[in-house]
Amino acid sequence: MTESYVAALDQGTTSTRCMLFGRDGRMVALSQQAHRRFFPRPGWVEHDAMEIWETVRRVLPQALSDAGVQPAQVVGLGITNQRETVVVWDRRTGRPVHNAIVWQDSRTDELLPTIAEEISDEQIHDLSGLRLASYFSGPKLRWLLEHDDSIRSRAEAGELLVGTMDSWLVWNLTGGVHGGLHVTDATNASRTMLMNIETLAWDARLTAAMRVPRAALPEIRPSIGLVGHTVDPIGGIPITAIMGDQQASLFGQAGFDPGAAKCTFGTGGFLLLNTGTEPLRSRHGLVTTVAQTTAGEPPVYALEGSIAVAGALVQWCHDNLGLIRSPAEIETLARTVDDAGGCIVVPAFTGMYSPHWVSGTRGLMVGVSSYVTKAHICRAVLDATAWQIREIVDAMNADAEVPLTHLAVDGGMTADNLLMQIIADVLAVPVVRPMVAETVSLGAAYAAGLGAGFWPDHSMFRRNWHRAAEWHPMMSDSAREAGMADWRRAVRLAIAWGESAND
Repeated sequence: MTESYVAALDQGTTSTRCMLFGRDGRMVALSQQAHRRFFPRPGWVEHDAMEIWETVRRVLPQALSDAGVQPAQVVGLGITNQRETVVVWDRRTGRPVHNAIVWQDSRTDELLPTIAEEISDEQIHDLSGLRLASYFSGPKLRWLLEHDDSIRSRAEAGELLVGTMDSWLVWNLTGGVHGGLHVTDATNASRTMLMNIETLAWDARLTAAMRVPRAALPEIRPSIGLVGHTVDPIGGIPITAIMGDQQASLFGQAGFDPGAAKCTFGTGGFLLLNTGTEPLRSRHGLVTTVAQTTAGEPPVYALEGSIAVAGALVQWCHDNLGLIRSPAEIETLARTVDDAGGCIVVPAFTGMYSPHWVSGTRGLMVGVSSYVTKAHICRAVLDATAWQIREIVDAMNADAEVPLTHLAVDGGMTADNLLMQIIADVLAVPVVRPMVAETVSLGAAYAAGLGAGFWPDHSMFRRNWHRAAEWHPMMSDSAREAGMADWRRAVRLAIAWGESAND
């Protein structure tokens, strides 16, 4: 009997990977390739969308080849992606008209006050569940369509297509200029600031405010279910799931029930709480997002808190400062000291996300004395991720009115055991890492398997979730609250610095 498999195509901020899974949920192949980021100006972050498509054309066949699997054996492909990154491309040539603008990009900071004159932050929050911030796709698309008159006119004439990275990939996978499907799913659409969070349809008030022609937008499809079949680079593979990376991670953590929460530590940090089938509006600086949709079933929602810079801060210490020879060395150096020696790093490189939503800030380092060494700075870098997550957890506890009892974690940074202990200390709850730390790809595969009928329900996913490690808080209450007070003071300084620079 021929074995069958599901595949996950995980398109991230720094690389693209394809993973293949068997019926027992175990990974049988992994192919991964990095792609470039471009920083043309301070605060600007871009990708070459064609380069990303070429990585997909390499990693998908490579994963099948490595496993000795034929395309006909792959019953479902799940696509998961960095969410708010946007692409605008020509429907006739298939070429992007501009580099993709990445979710971290803050070039629209100066545009936000103009948008606020046309539609308030409160209206945006009510309609979309989001906040008026440069993080989300809508302002990025308005900038792209307005900075060049020719792009605007071509979009209005129906010559251009717009979308997040999932739309770009599905269009190319299903034929591109030769009949490619222009679609997205509700999890990605909920990050654009263009979709109504309750109707799950493009909202005329939001698209008008962002100046995005409706005809250029993709069709919103269910997250789980048959989308179409691949044409390139391999033909005939059913695409049976599309899901934003953080929602896929929640799925991969078996977070199917209301109250389930997870935090992914990658380039940024993303904490999601499943709130069930009703959208819960945050009163404390979080956003409402769609966790998943399946045809014929009510949508599942989540509260989300996001930080822009987590693993990216470690990479910055390596690439820009030369403090460490490899990202993994930051734990080794940080362990040589007991604390950060009074040093605090606020990594507001592209503004501050949840729960502050302040654009125009820049990072700062405070509390530096002649006592501070690079080991103390490394410790302060790890502390920064922990304190940012503490702010989000405090907001989530206040919104959900049910205190978090433990935090399930995943992502590349969870290999840093010291960081996990620091997070347990500052949250005062256990931190739990599963056996499979890269749950984004796993969640996409699970969703694809459900969409293909490969697995009948969630039961196998729950059985396959196993605890790999757990950290318990060891910090005293007084030290924890003193550290939080110092962090808040440093954040106020970063915000004030940004405000004074704009005076």
